[in-house]
Amino acid sequence: MKTSDFDYTLPTASIAQTPAEPRDSSRLLVLNRKTGIREHVIFHQIGSYLHPNDLLVLNQTRVIPARIFARKLTGGRVELLLLRREDALTWEALVGGKGLGNGKTVTVEDGPQAEVVEVLEGSRRRIRFETPIEPFLPRVGHVPLPPYIHAELKDPERYQTVYAREPGSAAAPTAGLHFTPHLMEELQAQGIRLAYVTLHVGLDTFAPVTEGDPTEHVIHTEWCELPPATADAINATRAAGGRVIAVGTTSVRTLESAAVDDRRRTVDRGLSSVVHPFSGPTSLFILPSYEFKVVDAMLTNFHLPKSTLLMLVSAFAGREKVLETYQLAIREGYRFFSFGDAMLIV
Repeated sequence: MKTSDFDYTLPTASIAQTPAEPRDSSRLLVLNRKTGIREHVIFHQIGSYLHPNDLLVLNQTRVIPARIFARKLTGGRVELLLLRREDALTWEALVGGKGLGNGKTVTVEDGPQAEVVEVLEGSRRRIRFETPIEPFLPRVGHVPLPPYIHAELKDPERYQTVYAREPGSAAAPTAGLHFTPHLMEELQAQGIRLAYVTLHVGLDTFAPVTEGDPTEHVIHTEWCELPPATADAINATRAAGGRVIAVGTTSVRTLESAAVDDRRRTVDRGLSSVVHPFSGPTSLFILPSYEFKVVDAMLTNFHLPKSTLLMLVSAFAGREKVLETYQLAIREGYRFFSFGDAMLIV
């Protein structure tokens, strides 16, 4: 297996610059991984492919306005992109600006001072604010859009899912952007249940794998949580013969991380489909040959070439089948990446 095995060519025009309006008017490509049959529908028709007792697991993380501007003591302007909170005052951040070494101090525009306490790899820094930054973010922060989106986003809420509740992400769990409150109500009336996890998405989700051998890649760590109510819902779904359908790769990673944690804590309980509550960091890297323990079906967007997310989807549906589907999607004019269309893999 080589990283180049997950490469493909995408025309620039295929990269969605604006979200679909309304949300559920985006297109949906349905792939049956057993038969290879592919169907083209509109997202609001997703209920036709779901059944009573199925469980949709959604990531309720909320994107924070993590892009902020500050001034050095010399007056020079710098940009800070908050990636991950480590404690009440300390964050890992990307910095845009020169001379920000250990001990350097900046002042957030209309906000508190911050000190660089450790230089990390590249432009990453560990910074400590003099007071918690979160109360200032609604006023001084900006939502950080992915680097391939160049159009202005007039409504920041369009880069949030309608069920976003837990602030902490630097990027949206984009498979969930297609849902509307009305569609969710329709699905529940159909007998489909909803459950929630939280995984705070980092910007590393957009980074391609640069190593020739993907197994040598050190994947980013993200914090996630599978609460007791969701664990109970999953176990009840399996007991009733329903499917666990992960909405987005972040939900997949959370569910499978919980299952892996279960395996570590108990060698064999004879109930491989059962998951328990889980909370903590995950560095799970899902590559082809991975044996999925919880996820029965997956809803996802179309991902970047040579990305860990494309590798995860390939592990679920088969690399050749996924890349063939991507080529079909390109020919059929599907929109790719964060604001793009969706794919349901059953």
